[in-house]
Amino acid sequence: MDINKVYEIKTVSIIGLGALGILYGHHLAKGMPYENLRIIADKNRISRYEKEKLFCNGERCAFHYMTPDQECEPADLIIFTVKYQGLQQAIDAIGKHVGDNTIIISALNGITSEEMIGEVYGMDKILYCVAQGMDAVKEGNLLTYDHMGMLVFGNGDLNNNSSDLFLRVQAVDEFFNLMQIPHMVDQDMNKRMWGKFMLNVGVNQTVAVIEGNYGEVQKDGEPRDRMIAAMREVITLSVQEGINLTEDDLNYWLGILGTLNPEGKPSMRQDLEARRYSEVELFAGTVLKLGKKHHIETPVNQELYDNIISTEQLY
Repeated sequence: MDINKVYEIKTVSIIGLGALGILYGHHLAKGMPYENLRIIADKNRISRYEKEKLFCNGERCAFHYMTPDQECEPADLIIFTVKYQGLQQAIDAIGKHVGDNTIIISALNGITSEEMIGEVYGMDKILYCVAQGMDAVKEGNLLTYDHMGMLVFGNGDLNNNSSDLFLRVQAVDEFFNLMQIPHMVDQDMNKRMWGKFMLNVGVNQTVAVIEGNYGEVQKDGEPRDRMIAAMREVITLSVQEGINLTEDDLNYWLGILGTLNPEGKPSMRQDLEARRYSEVELFAGTVLKLGKKHHIETPVNQELYDNIISTEQLY
């Protein structure tokens, strides 16, 4: 470790203005100097954002936009909030914002984005992160939410207890405290990421297929049973992958689900409702691949996958 390396977060770059990007961008914009929070987007997106304007819980978002080719000082913290389909393009777009001391967190769903970003910029810059407990709904240029949820971040490798990792985690912890962003540090992020993945596999896909909302899977009935069955397929695969999720983990994430606004809708439901392609490959697609790898049947996720794909084929 470079003993002279200092992590202090004063500048933040966000890429991706979906629900999470707007939620956290708007919150940070109210507590940071305008120039210190940069929203990375291409010229066409920036033009659309400036024309249509973006609103978060009725307040207009005042964002400082930058195109990927604009010269700038490296960011102290970069937050990925794109959808999985846009991840590779986003990785290419942040290049000018990455420096030796830059810390990168990804709030994407799934269990693969950290490695994809780390392959380009180095895993030493990556903290593993999960966004959980928010119920944001984005319709056009309007974002609404009741629960901000929290960001959970920390160590993705239980064998890595380096001082440098500790300093990076500490810097983000202190910054989020200063910005009053609900958060928690977790030293076993692999298990937490798999837990969130398990929840998304169940909730996102089930609610999308039944064309419902959170309330439909918060109460007893066939949709909730189907959701839990899909989640249990992830538990079985997690054991094969050395993560070892349990029924206790399932109950923890069902508890998180129970806190959400019953009228809210997960991102996949919002995508299909707007006739956008979803992250089904990230959820059921991953489950099916792991099932094939370990020779384990995953019929519930197969049915969900087939249903969602057939819907998308109508676009």
